[in-house]
Amino acid sequence: MTSIGNLDWKGIFVIPPTPFHDDLQVDYDGLRNVLRFALDCGAHGIVANANASESPFLSETERRRTVELVIKECKGKAPVVIGVSSPCAAVTVEYAKFAAGAGADGLMSMPPTQQRPGEAEIRSFYKALGAATPLPVFIQNWGGPGGTPMAARFVAELIRDNPTCCCVKEETEYASQVMSEILDAAGGACKVMMGGKTGRPLFEEYRRGGRGTMPACEVPDIQVRLWDKLDGGDETGAEELHRALLPLLIMELGYGPHFWKAVLKRRGIIRGVAVRQTGGRKLDQAALDYVDHLLRQLAPLMDKRYPLPA
Repeated sequence: MTSIGNLDWKGIFVIPPTPFHDDLQVDYDGLRNVLRFALDCGAHGIVANANASESPFLSETERRRTVELVIKECKGKAPVVIGVSSPCAAVTVEYAKFAAGAGADGLMSMPPTQQRPGEAEIRSFYKALGAATPLPVFIQNWGGPGGTPMAARFVAELIRDNPTCCCVKEETEYASQVMSEILDAAGGACKVMMGGKTGRPLFEEYRRGGRGTMPACEVPDIQVRLWDKLDGGDETGAEELHRALLPLLIMELGYGPHFWKAVLKRRGIIRGVAVRQTGGRKLDQAALDYVDHLLRQLAPLMDKRYPLPA
């Protein structure tokens, strides 16, 4: 069981996308390939059933099967954090209990999604979630679709009031400053502060006390190397890798799962690029050509076990 008192998580906690066959059935073999790829590349943690996993578009049965598969593949090799967000507080608590019983190391949840709850509802929600299991919980502070952006003061109160809700994934507007404000207000009660936003603001977040980031999983080899340099004191080397990655991360921000899956297919990890998420824009041929251009530039930095096809 993960000890909250000695929680030392840091680094690149990648979020594997959920691969689908062309008929939109979950490609579980493809998911195994993504997990093995992430572990081979040295990912410091695995975060499953999060937004980047298209978790809102998975059935309850698929979410539970994914939890079991991820824990089987990754347990003991890297910490496994399971996303349990849903529109309903009671359902989220049930997801949390299931994940804990399956062997998860931690949990992550936004406040109930779809209809934004008020502060009293959010307090009640995290009280129930924090009490449901002894696992550390990441409070996910996200302002995108389905998210409820919370003020730093309020997040700090949630942390102080609920000892197991001791971690934060901060990805609202001005996230770096909000991180500082939460850490200042929560003090030592906040054990782990991590970012998102594709890892683009990692350097500023690190200087403010961020202990890592939770990006998608298409270039974990480069992102892990970047973190290891940054955390090891080689800021110049880390900045060189960051500059090399930025064009890819900027493009990723707009296309989301279409982009992650296009890259993973090109790297030979998955076979299909189908997505269930609605409202996005597919990459047209010009966009795909530019992806190929960016990947060729990054190829020398990639893990040699996963080269781009000739």
